[in-house]
Amino acid sequence: MSEGRLAAGVEAGSFLRRAAGLGGFGAVLQRGDAERGTLLLIVTERGEHRGILERRLAGANGYRWVLTGPRQAESSGVTQYLARVRRNDPDCWVLELDIPSSERFIAETIGGG
Repeated sequence: MSEGRLAAGVEAGSFLRRAAGLGGFGAVLQRGDAERGTLLLIVTERGEHRGILERRLAGANGYRWVLTGPRQAESSGVTQYLARVRRNDPDCWVLELDIPSSERFIAETIGGG
């Protein structure tokens, strides 16, 4: 594991706690490698799709969060995107977070690295 990065399993747990702390809830849809798996966050608000966040390598600056995948709530588009990601990275974690103020959550997560 590289310095300055939490283990994927630890970070996944922190997102579940963060969602609960915001008055929402989260679920692990797919477990990945506990140490170094990629993280994908499917963000919803009251069951409506708001976006998918992915932690990506940002060169010498470590990691950053980016908004990725389909922006629309089409379940087939989201399902196909997740299948493609899992095919390319079977160690990937997939979390679904249903939280109030989802746009603020997305902005804070992207802005916070």
